[in-house]
Amino acid sequence: MKLTIKKIATLAMLAAMAYVVMVFIRIPIMPAAPYLEYDAKDIFFVMAGFLVGPVEGIIVVVLVCLIEMVTVSTAGPIGLLMNVIASLCFVVPATFLYKRKKSTLTAVVGLSLGVITMTGSMILWNYLITPLYTGTPREAIVLMLPTVFLPFNLIKAGINMALTLIIYSPIALVVRKSGLLEDNSAKKEIKEGEKKPAVAFSPIPIVIGLVLLSVCAGVILLIKAAGAPA
Repeated sequence: MKLTIKKIATLAMLAAMAYVVMVFIRIPIMPAAPYLEYDAKDIFFVMAGFLVGPVEGIIVVVLVCLIEMVTVSTAGPIGLLMNVIASLCFVVPATFLYKRKKSTLTAVVGLSLGVITMTGSMILWNYLITPLYTGTPREAIVLMLPTVFLPFNLIKAGINMALTLIIYSPIALVVRKSGLLEDNSAKKEIKEGEKKPAVAFSPIPIVIGLVLLSVCAGVILLIKAAGAPA
């Protein structure tokens, strides 16, 4: 891991964006548990890992979660641990797989693995820790696992996957055009003497993201309709 001034500037920008959206964008999804709120900070954690590297993405996760704990969170160290675990489970599979081969397929597969891993880790967390932390009987938590916690985490992670696919290509293009990061794929092609330039932008991830976002929005509407009073 070699951090340059440009990489540090990119990571700082993404960390700041993660913190801002975490503070100002908090949306309850589940009528049965309005304290479960969607936030979008994981999008910028993944982008840090995609643009700079997975280890750097992990560093951004820990730093932003620490700042969240000491500024706006009331959950203390337990909340910090939960945030770090959830974000790392989403970020690590996606960024390490993408590092091995940078393509739309690996991004989609990696993010999908992140959705599954994060959802599974939060189900386990809620089963083991939530009764101890909140005083809620474990039997009540078990009943909420398939009806509240599972859909919430799937929707939250699904939306973050969709939004990552939608905004990553445009933001990556802007970052590289600005000179903050070098386009290594383009440099490689120049060295190899290829005639065609590297593809800097692809609409395919955006299309996939829009489809996934539409599915998540539809599920949210169904959940809210089912929870509405007759």
